Amino acid sequence: MDQVATEKEIRIKVGLDDKNMPVRISWDADDNPSGETTQDSKAMLISLFDREHLETVKIDLWVKDMQVGEMDRFVFQTLRGMADTYFRATQNAEMARDMQRFVQYFGEQTQVIPKEEQ
Repeated sequence: MDQVATEKEIRIKVGLDDKNMPVRISWDADDNPSGETTQDSKAMLISLFDREHLETVKIDLWVKDMQVGEMDRFVFQTLRGMADTYFRATQNAEMARDMQRFVQYFGEQTQVIPKEEQ
């Protein structure tokens, strides 16, 4: 394993109501590209791949006032990004194209994007 040269932090705060439902999600990072110290979010999906057990640990949270249309857009953009990430990591163009086809279908069915003319 490579030796660590430096470390950076990503901090996430989740504000809960009296029923432990998320009402606020905010984050900041040492290298935040926006330059802002703290950014508010409505949802987050975190997946960490456990090195030892080769299992994915997931944390999926969204604030209770997030609308269905916002969740559709969030999932669409996440899936699109995952297909791009998969291709960059594996160079498996065929599988990445199949993933993008599903992303297109998902976007059209949820009306995040207009349907393509056949």
